[in-house]
Amino acid sequence: MMAFRFSFFGGSVVNIVSFTIRIITFSVIFGHVEAIGDWNRSRMIIYMGTISLIDSLWMIFLCFGVVYIPDRIRSGQLDLYITKPGNPLLRLTFENIDPGCVPMFLFSVGLVAWGVALEGLTVTPSLLASYSGLVVLMTLLWYDLFLIVRTITFFTMSASALEQLEGDVIDLTFKIPGTIYTGLLKILFWTVLPYGVLATVPALLLVEALTLRGLLYALGVTVIFTVFAFWFWNSGLRHYKSASS
Repeated sequence: MMAFRFSFFGGSVVNIVSFTIRIITFSVIFGHVEAIGDWNRSRMIIYMGTISLIDSLWMIFLCFGVVYIPDRIRSGQLDLYITKPGNPLLRLTFENIDPGCVPMFLFSVGLVAWGVALEGLTVTPSLLASYSGLVVLMTLLWYDLFLIVRTITFFTMSASALEQLEGDVIDLTFKIPGTIYTGLLKILFWTVLPYGVLATVPALLLVEALTLRGLLYALGVTVIFTVFAFWFWNSGLRHYKSASS
């Protein structure tokens, strides 16, 4: 990527602009209201910083490998990964690490720190370690959800409709903490499509509002979706018709 510097720095600029737009949107909303549910301005800053932190980790290490899985399946290029030594999913996942998203990661850390300062929180080393661990865990959950949608391509001609739905849900996740949902929406975004868990749980932990039940639920959901994602992937591989068949 550094050989083609425009790609590297261009991606960084796009990410920074996207990050700035989120901040502007947040500022406009809180220019008219004092809080959204139990989330005041400082807590929402922590939430936005957390979801951006997870997003940046996802974009740096995972996204640009997994996103091309449907193309690899349809074109038959997956044959090249299956025939090489090692796990094909591992190779697909980490073959396109993108350092261009590092600036967004740093800005996200700064945003979380700003929210913590406004909230007047005292962050101990143990709390910081627990928060960091949950951020990594929620990045894994995001990976699971993303992988499940792309694995459907093994069984269909296209999963573009589901990918579009996924994009809409993720866009909503960037704006609304999961605790805002009630009734059927809470069941949908905490169980069926648990995007509401992603940034909500780490942010609640940081502001010391996360219950043991909420923590165990987040851990359980991540384990269940991780197991299902890898099972679904392996099932897709068994169903795969290679380009040479």
